[in-house]
Order: sequence, then structure tokens, then C-alpha cells
Amino acid sequence: MAHRDEIVRYADELLEVERFPEFGPPGLQVVGTSEVTKLVCGVSASRELFERAVAAEAQLVLVHHGIFWRNEPLVVDRRQQGRLEALFAGELSLIAYHLALDAHPELGNSAQLAAVLGIEREGEFGAVGLAGRLAEPTGIEELMARIADVVEHDPLVFPHGPELIERVAISTGAAGHDLIEAAHQGFDLFLTGEPEEPSLHTARELGIHFVAAGHYATERLGVQALAARLAARFELEWEFLELPNPV
Repeated sequence: MAHRDEIVRYADELLEVERFPEFGPPGLQVVGTSEVTKLVCGVSASRELFERAVAAEAQLVLVHHGIFWRNEPLVVDRRQQGRLEALFAGELSLIAYHLALDAHPELGNSAQLAAVLGIEREGEFGAVGLAGRLAEPTGIEELMARIADVVEHDPLVFPHGPELIERVAISTGAAGHDLIEAAHQGFDLFLTGEPEEPSLHTARELGIHFVAAGHYATERLGVQALAARLAARFELEWEFLELPNPV
């Protein structure tokens, strides 16, 4: 058993949350019971996730996308009411880490995705992304099969880069706007979650492979890595709650 505030303090320091100007408050967003024996994690806050967390007998929920965002109306509507009711009914605490989790060099979404794809990290890319290199240059079809296996569906691909891919930039989620920068920096392929409307012609005209593998799908690994780290540190039981999202 561990105290909620000790867990939050450790996670805040581990992810260096003060370094990132956030769209929503990082760390503790809803206060529930103070003693924690089980942690569950998921990609995005939702009433269904919280109800499943209660059924799993958890005391703490970790998400990448929390429930409070500065670009949303400050109104407790039916959506927020339902989420808060589920949290309060189960005495659940909610913690959320967005950009800080994206950017972490070991536990972050891009870092975790690179690791399972066999891409060696070489540095940072963009605001929260990763610059990496494949150990052996790979063709687009082989790499796409590898990505599809990881994200568990067929990604959107605009295959306009070189025959052999070596340098790869990754920025998960909604980072399609970074495609131009990836091309200008000489990457062979840019991997993100969501495309933007100009992505097709940008990739074609700048000669780079563009892969949109899903916002949800590219951000499943970070929360699991962080949950596992917290569970090991504080001797907690933990579980990932999968709520598939085609976006």
C-alpha cells in the first residue's frame, strides 16, 4: 500500500512536468482515497474507463488525456458530470500526464514506440518527439508491417520517401503539422498519429514517407510504461484498460 500523494510527487518529478507548457493541469486532477493498492491506466479519460476502474477495484487511475483542458469551456456539462460521478462513486483519484509523458526519453509514447519498432533514439524532434535511426535500412512495406503489428491496425501511409528507410522522426498523437520540419531535417519517414489535410501533397513534394498510425494507437504504450514504473516503485498492482478508438 502506498500514499496517493507520494505516487503523484514521484511521477511529477520523474516526468519533469514543470518543463512543459500544458493544455491541462498535469498530475493530480481529481482527489479520491489517499491509500493506493491498485493502479489502472488508460489512454483517455472517459466515464466508461472510470466505471471499469471501479469494477477492477482500483484506487488510482492514470491517463494520458485527462478531463480538464484549457481550450474547453469551464462548464460541468453532462459529459463531465458523468465522469466525476463515476470517480466520486468509486473514491478514485485521477492523475494525467500529457506532453511530459509524450516527451520522456524512456517512458514516453515516442520512446516506447521507437523501442518496439527497433528504432534507436538519437535525440529530440520537435516539441516532444524523437529522432531515431533504424539499425538496418528497411523498405517501406517491411516497416509498415512492423508498425501495423504494434498498433493492431493498418496505418494511413503516403509512401513518397526513399526506397530504404534509415532516419525516422516520431511524434505521436496529433502531430501531423511536424511533417514539413521532418522533411526539412532530412528524415526518410515521419510517424505520427493523425494526418492533416495537406499531408499527402507535402509528403509527395518533399519526398518523405508519412505514416499516421492513429492518435489512440500511438499513445497506448506511454501510460503502460509509466504505470509499470509506478507499480514497481510503490509495490502496487496495475492493469491497462483497453478502450479501442479508431481515431
